[in-house]
Amino acid sequence: MQWFGKGSDNVEDGRGGGGKLALGGGLGVIVVILGLFFGQDLTGLVSQLPGASDQANVTTGSSPNDDPQKKFVSGVLESTEQVWDAQFEQMGLQYQHPRLRMFTDGVQTACGGASSAVGPFYCPADSKVYIDLSFFEELKNRFGAAGDFAQAYVIAHEVGHHVQNLLGTSEKVQQARGRLSEKEYNKLSVMLELQADFYAGLWAHHAQNLKDFRLDPGDLEEALTAANAIGDDKLQKQATGQVVPDSFTHGTSAQRMQWFKKGFDTGNINQGNTFSSESF
Repeated sequence: MQWFGKGSDNVEDGRGGGGKLALGGGLGVIVVILGLFFGQDLTGLVSQLPGASDQANVTTGSSPNDDPQKKFVSGVLESTEQVWDAQFEQMGLQYQHPRLRMFTDGVQTACGGASSAVGPFYCPADSKVYIDLSFFEELKNRFGAAGDFAQAYVIAHEVGHHVQNLLGTSEKVQQARGRLSEKEYNKLSVMLELQADFYAGLWAHHAQNLKDFRLDPGDLEEALTAANAIGDDKLQKQATGQVVPDSFTHGTSAQRMQWFKKGFDTGNINQGNTFSSESF
């Protein structure tokens, strides 16, 4: 993919210093432990944490304006802003831009502390996407999902959680937590994640038509490879040698590819109701 815009102003660079992780217990610690165990993106768990912790007190790092990593992240985020501005306008709503914070090793958020082990995540309590860019190396080297569009898919998926937060979907899922069994709640978590995959595909569909954006041959395949690599079934098989469907929180590789592709093919937000068979 290629991006020719100036980039988003909503990127915070907290890399390299000041990002010490202070784990005070509670859900933040649990998520970190789970991340360390599975060695995967556990964004669904983090994105649903109640926002009760102190806000991060980390020094915003600085980087040159020509830092290629920052330019890339900023460009992808800007493209999501443009796509979702238009989508929300069509719904008679105003899109509120999220902020994206790059960090190293660990970070404090309004959802609690997190280490790089949990992968990229979205915190609804402060409307921020958090990412340690070393995850992209892991995506390539450990999961075999290389390429800039695979990385863009990851960012767009987290922005998809922001969209769910603005539309009230995340809150509805969270409210259902107290009255459902773990097995039933996991099903809702999967649906939430698959919808975020759909929204990532929808972003890609409409980004093609932006004046500053261009897809390259093979980009779609890169995103689908990434979606395939981080399916619950594949990750569980790699981590433990077993697959336990009742514990899925993100969806299978096939489901993740299916919903991203549906978003990419249709570009229609009304086609992204992954909860169609559920009432909550």
